[in-house]
This record gives sequence, structure tokens and C-alpha cells, in this order.
Amino acid sequence: MVKLINNAYNNANFFAPLFAHRNVIMSHVSRLQDPTFSSHQFIQLALDNQVLKFGEFVLKSGRISPYFFNAGLLATGEMLSLLARGYADALAEQIIAANNDGNEQELVIFGAAYKGIPFVAATAQALWLHHGINAKWGYNRKEAKTHGEGGNLVGADVSGKAVWVLDDVITAGTAMREVVEILEQAGASVAGIIVALDRKEKGQAEHSAIQELAATLAVPVRALVDIDDLISYLADDHGAQNGQHKDATQLAKMQHYREQYGV
Repeated sequence: MVKLINNAYNNANFFAPLFAHRNVIMSHVSRLQDPTFSSHQFIQLALDNQVLKFGEFVLKSGRISPYFFNAGLLATGEMLSLLARGYADALAEQIIAANNDGNEQELVIFGAAYKGIPFVAATAQALWLHHGINAKWGYNRKEAKTHGEGGNLVGADVSGKAVWVLDDVITAGTAMREVVEILEQAGASVAGIIVALDRKEKGQAEHSAIQELAATLAVPVRALVDIDDLISYLADDHGAQNGQHKDATQLAKMQHYREQYGV
């Protein structure tokens, strides 16, 4: 009997850490099973992971920006999952609307090398898991492959397809125009563009790069989060965990930047 009790005690001690880890995992799973993408949740995670920073940053344009978004640091499973859920929800909304209008179409999504590759792969999975949409996906190589299957495109055959392009941030629009050219050379057309963040600021003209792209390509360009969401985050209690909402100076800087350069 004593031996049985000792064995039970030892087994309990052995499994206790596993149950503790299980509780942590289930907590994360529960949080990520929210019905829709939350811009405030994404902003919070971006701050926690240094993807989004508030301060003073010199942009290529020479402007002093009060914030900086570095998509290269979207390097955790939680961040990538939430971002992919945002892309997937936005895409599903577009596809459902098109189908309701009688324009049923196959969904093909594309990510530009290199940052766009994990985005598009994770989004294809999120579309299937959360929306039952079996999207095809692909990406480009920076340098064309001369052996094996060759070429500079990998994944879905985009020829003759209307393709949705995923990107992190569009600043001047130069990189996106290169992606459009790559797709057109492969016989595809662009159905629309979805970006993680829209800075909503004008370039040389009075329009933003996103507005110019939307007008030039005559396609929808959507963003998961924009500068107005960042300002809202700073202004209300969603920033409580980081204390950002208490920083009236930072909020004022964001509002001033929006007024000075915003569209």
C-alpha cells in the first residue's frame, strides 16, 4: 500500500509541470480562437514584441516619424497566427461579397519575397482552418532559379488568375509595383492588395501610396491596422498594459503627425 501511495505521489509530481504547461497552452488557444481579428490586440502584441515602437524615427523621406513598424520582427507563432487571421478574415469578406454578387472565383494569394512568404503561407492555412476556403498560394524568388523547375515563381500557377497580394506596409509603393509587374509577366492580374499597416500619409502628391495604387490598378487596397487605430490605442484604456495611454505627449505627437502628413 505504501509503495502504491509513493508511486501515485511521484507520478503526480512528474505530471504537475505538464498540466501547468497545458493550462498555459489552453489559455493561448482560447485567446486566439476569438471570432475576428482585433486591431487593438494586434497593436498590443506588436508593442510587446518590439514590432511597433513609439519614439522618434527618421524615415527614408527625411520625415521624423513618432512611430516605427518593423514587420521583420513578426517572429513568434502568436504574432504570425494573429496577423494571418487578420489577412484571412479580410480575404474571406472579399470572397463572400464577390460570390454573393455572382462573381464566384478561385482564391489565389501571393506574398513577395522575403517577408511576404511566411505571411502568405500562414494566411492560406488560416483561410482553411477558420473559413473553409482552400486558397492556392505562391511567392517569388529574388533570383530566378536556372535548374529544376526553374523560374522565379514558387507555388500556385498564377497564369490567367486574379491574385490577391499580401504585404506588410506600403510606403512609396515601389516594391508593390514590382510585384504587380512580376505577376503580369506570369500572365496574372491583381485582384486586390491587403497590407498589415496603412500609415495613411501623403507622398509627393496629396494622395497616399495606397490611394495611388488603388486608383492606378483599379483594385481594392485594404489595411488591417492604420495610424488612426494607433492613435485610438494611445487614447483609450487598451494601452493600459504598456502604460502608453497615459503618455499624453506621445499621443499629441501622433495626432500632430497625422494632421501634418495624413491624407
